Amino acid sequence: MKKLTKFTNSEFMDFVYSVHENMVSNDIMLIYEGEVNQDITKTFTSMTQKNLEEGETSVPIKKRVYHVMVECLQNIGKHSDNAVSGLPEIPGTGIFMVSKSTDGYFVVTGNPVANARISEITEMIETVNKMDKDEIKAYYKKKILESRISEKGGAGLGFIDIVKKTGNKIEFHFRKINDIASFFIMKTYIN
Repeated sequence: MKKLTKFTNSEFMDFVYSVHENMVSNDIMLIYEGEVNQDITKTFTSMTQKNLEEGETSVPIKKRVYHVMVECLQNIGKHSDNAVSGLPEIPGTGIFMVSKSTDGYFVVTGNPVANARISEITEMIETVNKMDKDEIKAYYKKKILESRISEKGGAGLGFIDIVKKTGNKIEFHFRKINDIASFFIMKTYIN
């Protein structure tokens, strides 16, 4: 039988149990790593919607979680770069996670981006994080009217929309993979 990992069988079983324990202790409802396309987006939004309906989550929060999930998954699918070449990779690959907290939900994503794009992404997120609710609405309308759309999508419209829908700042971090790319981690909170 071919080994799937560099672990021994016992180490692999321990690893699987550790992942399970971490998911339970952190109230992680869903976690996925891999290619993100339209079918994956539909599947995960459907699964999460079902999980939310089984709980006592209010309708407005359910709608916001759903909306943020779609934005985040589209971000991975449309804006991931190859970690070796730094070139755009469509469909993109990354990690996607939804977890529950006492007052709401976290949606966390991660995907490779070219190091050359870090300052642009940082500027977009920091700009919207500094704005209040009214400024966000006005900025969103302005960006829509300007139609400053890149070849991949939307000039930071996803980040603007996430902050607009959640009312919370986006947390983010870049972890260097190599001289070409970094792993972009984004965390949003819906309450």
